[in-house]
Amino acid sequence: MEEAIIVFVTCGSEEEASKISNSLIEKRLAACANIISPIRSIYRWEGKIWDEKEYLIIIKTKRSNFEELEKEIKSLHSYSVPEIVALRISEGSIPYLNWIFESTKPE
Repeated sequence: MEEAIIVFVTCGSEEEASKISNSLIEKRLAACANIISPIRSIYRWEGKIWDEKEYLIIIKTKRSNFEELEKEIKSLHSYSVPEIVALRISEGSIPYLNWIFESTKPE
């Protein structure tokens, strides 16, 4: 049985988050992408601690789309190492999960 997943991606600008989200939806790699802005990210990068404003994309898709979705995000993203983290949806509303499967590319 196909699995639904949620993918988290952070971006440095709202424009970049919007560009990535629109591309994923247009290519049917995702059913939905929510942009949460701004968020505050504190992290270590290249030996320094950063405290930055970022934009979080929450993407709903299916597991079989992950590889292509990851490639598309990397091709559009400005970070050399973008955050692309997927979590399995273990439970959810059946009609909503069906909508995710119907709204994305067939296997």
